[in-house]
Amino acid sequence: MPTPEFIVGMREKIGHDELWLSGVTAVVSRKTDAGTEVLLGRRADNGSWTNITGIIDPGEEPAVAAEREVLEEAGIVAVAERLVWVHALPKMAWGNGDKAQFLDIAFACRYVSGEPEPVDGENSAVAWFPIDALPALAEDHAERIRVALSGEERARFER
Repeated sequence: MPTPEFIVGMREKIGHDELWLSGVTAVVSRKTDAGTEVLLGRRADNGSWTNITGIIDPGEEPAVAAEREVLEEAGIVAVAERLVWVHALPKMAWGNGDKAQFLDIAFACRYVSGEPEPVDGENSAVAWFPIDALPALAEDHAERIRVALSGEERARFER
């Protein structure tokens, strides 16, 4: 999905200056006869496997944003059941000069229906992975999965 219109509008006013944005991570899991599986997407821009993530629209509830992102990016209907992680991500910069930092709000989500497919172009692949056979993940994405599946709620405070 392209950059949300509200961000395009802000960029017209402030240029490449750093934006503080709210985002969500959806750790979507399902139980199968073989055990627990987690839904991951392979990012189209850098090839990394990650949980499903996205930007919260103005006025949107974070849990609703997590459910929307899963449907938009992976074609999966999921329900956000529990808040599991809140933290500030490192500052980011893109090739065009844009800068941003995200407050990430992560939810443990329960699979409801659908077959995974890359819907909106943000991912080149979307698939279920057994918890004991995950592809290489950035440590913070792996930690979100551990926390979501452990039932432990966690707010990480960095100073």
